[in-house]
Amino acid sequence: MSAELTIRPARDEDLDALLPLYKHLVPEDPPLDRSEAAAILKRLSRYSGSAVLVGMHGDIVTATCTLIIVPNLTRGGAPFALIENVVTDPEHRNRGFGKAIVEDALRIAWDHDCYKVMLLTGTNNPATLAFYHDIGFEQTKRGFQIRRIPPTADERDPIRPIGE
Repeated sequence: MSAELTIRPARDEDLDALLPLYKHLVPEDPPLDRSEAAAILKRLSRYSGSAVLVGMHGDIVTATCTLIIVPNLTRGGAPFALIENVVTDPEHRNRGFGKAIVEDALRIAWDHDCYKVMLLTGTNNPATLAFYHDIGFEQTKRGFQIRRIPPTADERDPIRPIGE
């Protein structure tokens, strides 16, 4: 973790800063009602280890990611984890905050005995792909999805392996 960043699960009082932060991730998303967001956050907290993590620089929410730990009936019952919605406020990028929050999510997953952590991205941005690769993620499987909501412009471009 960065010495400048405190990472913890999001609380209801973080939503006023957290919801605008997501606009940097998907600008065209429709706004989410704050009371609905609070209910979702509360529902997520019921799953052991799962959380929307926030990175606090002082009293400012500067980075976030969502960690979901999924119970599992294979791998001897070892759960697996998903990381989603990774975003750092543009004014606070390139300071290690995004890396710190993803690494903290990984630590939590390993502390919950997850046998793997998965992360999908729809971006072709070489810097974003290198960011995940540098943390230790590998492009080793093929991802498939069916969407009810259309992909963003960045997600419509075909994915190319890192380095191409």
